[in-house]
Amino acid sequence: MHHHFGAVVASVALGFALSAPVHAEPAYPAKPIQLVIPFAPGDTDQMLRPITEKMGQYVGQPLIVNYKPGAGGGIGAAFTAAAAPDGYTIVGSSPGSLVVVPLANKEIKYTTDSFTPVAAIALGGMMIVAQGNSKYKTLADVVADARARPDAIAYGTSGAMGISHLLGETFAAEAKIKLRHIPFQGSMPAVTALLGGHTDIAVSAVGPAQAHIQAGGLRPLAVFSDKRLQAYPDVPTLRELGYAVGSPTIYGLMAPKGTPPQVVDKLYQAARKVVAEHGAEVDKTLAGLGAEVSVLGPTEYGAYLQQQRALFSRAIGLIRE
Repeated sequence: MHHHFGAVVASVALGFALSAPVHAEPAYPAKPIQLVIPFAPGDTDQMLRPITEKMGQYVGQPLIVNYKPGAGGGIGAAFTAAAAPDGYTIVGSSPGSLVVVPLANKEIKYTTDSFTPVAAIALGGMMIVAQGNSKYKTLADVVADARARPDAIAYGTSGAMGISHLLGETFAAEAKIKLRHIPFQGSMPAVTALLGGHTDIAVSAVGPAQAHIQAGGLRPLAVFSDKRLQAYPDVPTLRELGYAVGSPTIYGLMAPKGTPPQVVDKLYQAARKVVAEHGAEVDKTLAGLGAEVSVLGPTEYGAYLQQQRALFSRAIGLIRE
């Protein structure tokens, strides 16, 4: 009798031992999560914030923003790539720092493959804008003028070898025109220079241009996206105009390579819950930036970044020719 009772106790104890978590690993997350933004406060930050600031309530710990600007997003991305793959350091970014910087800058030691995709969050657009009172009413006007006066039209971007520069050069190559590139330190200065008449057109993220478009100071000529942006239904895409260039700019979250799948999934599911429960509010905030919600899981987001890598490898080749 006693033997039988002992066997039952032993088997129950074994069952507990098998199901009990290892005490060395508290449930994730046991402390706040560091969200690295590899730029100064601005465009990237604004795109992610409507979702990331609410993710904490679904994950169980807050996401604390840590700005690490420099090298076109390369400093913050490199910091994240080198962090422990435990889910406590993630980076929020666009293809600029994740794809373009490692392709364009030989000093950068990470690649797109140094990260595990977590979730895409928002879809923004890049656009070609002119002054509101410009002689350029359409993109066709720009192309006609550039053909008549090669290298005369100055276009501003957020920086050399950044996304706006690469898209500008890809457009020029597709249109078989020569434009004069003027790099600035970010989208805002590029927009300000255009408003001041220091450049003729600019390639800019929608966010920094939006208030000036609404006030009539800037005129959007075309968007670099697969389809027209919800915020700008009357502005054609470059593809519609016959130029095989452009893809949406998707902002998302990445973790260091090797971050466990269950950790990645917890973060992704939190992003989905924010959209499910606060969708109207998130939509409204992003619409104010000329953007829209685009929550993609790790696999789809990873595929998008690889597609971006192919696109921008080609663009960098054009510039270096």
